[in-house]
Amino acid sequence: MFGLIGPDGAGKTTAMRLLVTLLLPDAGTILFNDVDVVADYRYVRSNVGYMPGSFALYTDLTVEENLEFFASVFNSSIEKNYHLIKDIYEQLAAFKDRRAGALSGGMKQKLALCCALIHSPLALILDEPTTGVDAVSRMEFWNMLRRLTDQGITILVSTPYMEEAALCDRVGLIDNGRILHVGTQQDIINSFTKELWSIKSTNNRQVIAALRSYDATDHVYPYRDKVMMSASKALHQNDIIDYLSSQGIHTETLEKAKPDIEDCFMDLMQSQYASLPSPQGEGSGESSPKRQASGESSQDE
Repeated sequence: MFGLIGPDGAGKTTAMRLLVTLLLPDAGTILFNDVDVVADYRYVRSNVGYMPGSFALYTDLTVEENLEFFASVFNSSIEKNYHLIKDIYEQLAAFKDRRAGALSGGMKQKLALCCALIHSPLALILDEPTTGVDAVSRMEFWNMLRRLTDQGITILVSTPYMEEAALCDRVGLIDNGRILHVGTQQDIINSFTKELWSIKSTNNRQVIAALRSYDATDHVYPYRDKVMMSASKALHQNDIIDYLSSQGIHTETLEKAKPDIEDCFMDLMQSQYASLPSPQGEGSGESSPKRQASGESSQDE
């Protein structure tokens, strides 16, 4: 299971639509199982199960009618590949005569997954399958995906949720149409070589503003109820406290922190923005990416 992890607008959906032949690339080559997806798109479509980000089944057909239709499109049948969907479909069986449009969000995702699997594809391509689904249904869905990988099916799944990276065998961090890093979650965490500090105050916005003017700071961003600060050089706790005190800021807690996948992503994303040329007439461009990154982090939370 490979996870494509990144915020909204990073390029996840575009990459997947290119892979499943719904878009044509402007340049370059895309291979699926060593087959060019443009030159032999019929092969790709026959061997890929695709779930788009929005519900794309026929809402006026019942659960069973949707499944029968998609099986027939691939000259297959529910009976032939029922072993692939058995565990999932059993949860839908009680609603088999209900129209798809009347299902709950979690049930719609399960039906869509069944329809993507019914022709026994080599790979599943899932575009943000758990967005907008409640926490319990999200975990059930990921458990279903893990069981599918145990059956030998390759899965490419995109998500804006950093915590879901831990559920993938490998992940690719993507932002602004660029792959920032590829590896296991632990590989990515191990690549983080900076000091990371966690600060909590009664006014975190004031802390962020002050630390962005602190010479020793690389990146600063909000994370839940705290402020995270990374630094390339070693810092002393008292020096940070003294600096914040000089700005009239009292800190409740200030301690070193262990990075997680989101901290690594934020650092990689900031490094990418720092390497890009500043737009004309906008000054240095240093603060804008930080505000953007902070907003995306808060939205994902």
